[in-house]
Amino acid sequence: MNKTKVGIIGCGGIANGKHLPALKKLAAKGLIEIVAFCDLIEERAVKAAKEYGTEDAKVYTDYKELLKDNTIEAIHVCTPNRSHSFITVDALHAGKNVICEKPMAINSAEARKMVEAAQETGKLLTIGYQNRQTPEVQYIKKTCDAGDLGDIYYAKAHAIRRRAVPTWGVFLNEYEQGGGPLIDIGTHALDITLWTMNNYKPKMVVGSVYHKLADKLENGSGNAWGDWDPKEFTVEDSAFGYIVMENGATIVLESAWALNSLDVIEASTTLCGDKAGADMRSADGKRGGVRINGVKHGKQYVEIPAMGAGGVDFYDGTAIKPADVEQEIFYSAIRNGTPLCVLPEQAFVVTQILEAIYESAKTGKPVYFD
Repeated sequence: MNKTKVGIIGCGGIANGKHLPALKKLAAKGLIEIVAFCDLIEERAVKAAKEYGTEDAKVYTDYKELLKDNTIEAIHVCTPNRSHSFITVDALHAGKNVICEKPMAINSAEARKMVEAAQETGKLLTIGYQNRQTPEVQYIKKTCDAGDLGDIYYAKAHAIRRRAVPTWGVFLNEYEQGGGPLIDIGTHALDITLWTMNNYKPKMVVGSVYHKLADKLENGSGNAWGDWDPKEFTVEDSAFGYIVMENGATIVLESAWALNSLDVIEASTTLCGDKAGADMRSADGKRGGVRINGVKHGKQYVEIPAMGAGGVDFYDGTAIKPADVEQEIFYSAIRNGTPLCVLPEQAFVVTQILEAIYESAKTGKPVYFD
């Protein structure tokens, strides 16, 4: 088969940190070639093209000009959240398959346009929720699908950082991003929780959003990426949601870039069923493993599967990166017609719930779904 021609829209941090390194591996296998790069800052597109593109790769500052190239089959949307929707919709109507970075959009109305565009055009659309591809999430998903947990009626979606506020790009800009940690990292935790539960029917949401620590820099923030500018910190520093699903299941979502808590864990879920429970912690309670708990033969038990890839003394095993798996799934779907993992309809529900948390926090009232 011919190599799939790829275009990148947005050549900033997420493109260089996640998408392009994964695509480079597919290019080395002869499956794809990156022929077009677009960014509002031309120098960034030029730099990315030199490092990852073909010798004749083109550089653009207007994504609509890039979309006119009829040889391009796949587009990566790696721009700030506000532009996800209209770029994706335009790309789909231009006949391109699209992988859009998370979150899907800044609100459900914009996300719905993306779903409808994919349905209207028949082109593929997926969203960058690569955490589904971690060994821990994969194991828990298979456990849930096998019915080992039974009826999952309570869950927690964890996205807590003690002091790790991203101080680069537009992360702190509410207009460009649509929110802070809730829409940035809370979205990953909620996605894996809904996916492992296989429950996409929310009934009601209550939310709380806080801006408590963003202005407290008297003695330095202690932030992982250095002090932020309080004047630029226009999003929340923490947000929490209480979600009731149609079948009665409850999900508690916790997200923070800065919180006075030692229980630091993100991209993680805890599931409680009537047969057993599961979480994504190691034996010491930290992120990085799987624990299954329940009762057998009249005794409580904790089962800790061996998640490593090793098996012999001289080889520990190297697990493939979730971002690499994400790209392999997307391009296999394009080239071979295999199923996508992250469906746009699923990502739409994540956006609905996030939006409802913000709305509830603003109004002080629950948000009900039709």
